[in-house]
Amino acid sequence: MRIAVVGAGIVGALVARELCRYEAEVHLFERAPDVGWGVTKANSGIVHGGFHDRPGTLRARFCAPGSALFEELARELDFAFLRTGAWVLALSRVEVSVLEGLREQGEENGVPGLEILPREEVLAREPHVNPEVVAGLWAPTVGVTEPWQVAIAAVENAVANGLFLHLAQEVTGLEVSGGRVQAVVTPQGRYPVEAVINAAGLYADRIAEMVGLTEPRLFPRRGEYVLLDKAASGLVHSVLFPAPVGDSKGILVLPTVDGGVLLGPNAQDLPEGAREANETTGEGLEEVVAGAKRLVPELPLHQAIKTFAGLRPESPQQDFVLGPTQVKGFYQAAAMRSPGLTAAPQIARWLAHEVIAPELGLTRKAQFNPVRQGIPHPAELPPGEWEALIREDPSWGRVVCFCNRVTEGEILEAVRRGARSLDGVKFRTRAGFGRCQGGVCTDKILKILARELGREPEDVHLRGPGSPVVVGKVRP
Repeated sequence: MRIAVVGAGIVGALVARELCRYEAEVHLFERAPDVGWGVTKANSGIVHGGFHDRPGTLRARFCAPGSALFEELARELDFAFLRTGAWVLALSRVEVSVLEGLREQGEENGVPGLEILPREEVLAREPHVNPEVVAGLWAPTVGVTEPWQVAIAAVENAVANGLFLHLAQEVTGLEVSGGRVQAVVTPQGRYPVEAVINAAGLYADRIAEMVGLTEPRLFPRRGEYVLLDKAASGLVHSVLFPAPVGDSKGILVLPTVDGGVLLGPNAQDLPEGAREANETTGEGLEEVVAGAKRLVPELPLHQAIKTFAGLRPESPQQDFVLGPTQVKGFYQAAAMRSPGLTAAPQIARWLAHEVIAPELGLTRKAQFNPVRQGIPHPAELPPGEWEALIREDPSWGRVVCFCNRVTEGEILEAVRRGARSLDGVKFRTRAGFGRCQGGVCTDKILKILARELGREPEDVHLRGPGSPVVVGKVRP
């Protein structure tokens, strides 16, 4: 039995991992040169509680159970996850009724621990929030993670359990005969399969069209962000939401897992053809700052180290498109707008174990190892353990990225695990994510990559082909 998953974002990665528990030949196809570089790479990284989602929707069905799985998933796959909790802040008496509606909605969705607390309690726990706060909805199950790390970890574990990974292979066609999927076609070849799972993010509608389906219909929604340096750590301890207006959760202020503070996103619906329009705008960033200041008036904006934008797939029904279709062997994991990250673990389990395995008659493997060890970060280890690493291999003692204290040993391990570009190293080690944004360490990482890959520095790219970092030498 051969199964193809299209899209190596967090949803596709976790679905592929779950399918590797069965006696099947699982293939994962990704158009980008690396894992998690689409929608997964640029979002808020919030593991939501489930109180924002309208009861009866697929979002509501999968969000809270997905959130509950993250501790177990983080233990198995060794990625960073913090259960910070969240506040939805009411800055007027009118907004308190919005909090009451969210609490009722969350309780109907099975979200535990929701309570509305007075301003004194809010300010005691989050002293930097707007002093005009009237009350706050406290949601203890909200957390933060790094979505790309989750995807990378899931794929590494799946590969260790037999997954066939096809990077930089865009699916250009799906063959269907007799109402059943027959093959996946890429520029590199034709792959006969019995089933396809469509987890192609912003391009899931294009994949569905290849088998004659008209759903989902997708358009990109852009969100812009401002990242503050770790020097701002302690400004907020939990995720801060405004009382929502309309369909957006609003502009947030939240801690990141590595000690920074993230502001955003705004929400701008773009034309269907603007699926690569991930640039920031002056107007958008002003909107982000204004919205964030409404929650935390005294923002240390002089500590901003990066602005960026992400695109997420939105659809007219504003809900996921999941499960089997009228085309035999073709399954959807599409229209994964927020809270797609949160719902992903539960969606993966449901699709693999309750839908696909029974329909295809799959049997469980006798052996499946769910554990993946992450790349050690010596700066977080006790001194004795770091010294032991250095005795074993001196490269673990040579710091390359001083902002995040990333060693050459970590970079070498990232290369061994598949990093072939500066971003490949960055998203596996956080080298280049710090205050200088790679200003000090880029040339060092470039040289390490060139040496390890047997290339000239001008043949090492930022992301992949077409993104050179240097174009040649300025002197002999």
